[in-house]
Amino acid sequence: MQKRKIGILILALFTTSFAFGQSEALKVVVNNLAFYKQKGDLKYLSNAKKSADSLVVTRKDSADLEKNVYRIIVNSSILYTDSLNKLGQPEAFLDQTSALLDKFADKGKIYKYQPEMDYARRCLANVYIRKGFLLTKNNDFKNAVDAFQKAKKYAPAQKQINSYIAYANNKLGNLQDAAKYYSNLISTDSTKVEYLETASTIYKSLGDTAKALQIVKKGRRLLPQNKQLLHDEANIYNNKRDYKALEPLLIPLIDNNANNPDITFVAANCYDNLNQYDKAESLYLRAIELNGNAYESVFNLGLLYFKKSTLKNNNDDKNITSAILWLEKANEMAPRDKKCLELLQLAYTKTGNQNQLDRINNRLEQLN
Repeated sequence: MQKRKIGILILALFTTSFAFGQSEALKVVVNNLAFYKQKGDLKYLSNAKKSADSLVVTRKDSADLEKNVYRIIVNSSILYTDSLNKLGQPEAFLDQTSALLDKFADKGKIYKYQPEMDYARRCLANVYIRKGFLLTKNNDFKNAVDAFQKAKKYAPAQKQINSYIAYANNKLGNLQDAAKYYSNLISTDSTKVEYLETASTIYKSLGDTAKALQIVKKGRRLLPQNKQLLHDEANIYNNKRDYKALEPLLIPLIDNNANNPDITFVAANCYDNLNQYDKAESLYLRAIELNGNAYESVFNLGLLYFKKSTLKNNNDDKNITSAILWLEKANEMAPRDKKCLELLQLAYTKTGNQNQLDRINNRLEQLN
């Protein structure tokens, strides 16, 4: 497949506005490139390189635009095609070719060879991307970033390269740089969920919750059915204790996670903080049903019943009895939790149960 691709590229180059061909000294190079296109044998690229290099002997040759563009074409073709380096090029061959291209890229008459230079840039960009992937695979993220940056220099229109740079920077711990590139990736109305999620996570790591929320909300506008983005937005509101903002998300959140005790607890806690006690009670009970070992669900349910027992027109014994039941259960799960013991102290004071009150007071004294 790679031979076919390079063949197509060379074919397009030599059948359009190729600027060469009039100099007899360069025909050998052109012929070898054409033979490679026809037969796919690397020896023709090797012969083309030998011929191109032989044209540059004197200082005058080293400054010759036409001859050096030939060398750039041949070298970039070899780098793009011979990924296994069967031709045995030196380790510095890629950087040398890049330096050669950069040297002549700003020459006044280089516009005459625009298709050739564009072709070489495409080749080099792909080679640097390939190198970056290999370095990433080997966890050498520092050099991977450098390789992807060089690829971007030669193919600035390829937005996908931004994702490679962002990923490598993220792995390297350069969160500010990673965030910058992910922000560029998600600046359009068409983006990938993974970019949105990663960018949001990075901004949260940087402590910029507002930016993280902005990214997630943009993602939800573009992808309203995406469950992970819904979860991410809800998680931000929950961590901020912005229960008013969280409330509209609860129904779809629960529908998508009906058997998830943690999310059920988050919903219950939200309704609890909004004083919607009946909804909170139902969801706390559901969370306990899903995970009976979750202390927070048990404790919060006991606390909810205690709060209800203090409300006006709600002075029946049912709520205080339920509060004690669940708080005692919570105390069994975490015997040294002072907050739970203090609530039991208040509950037994309210009921006038002196024996139980003395027991709780002794427990608190032991903790102090």
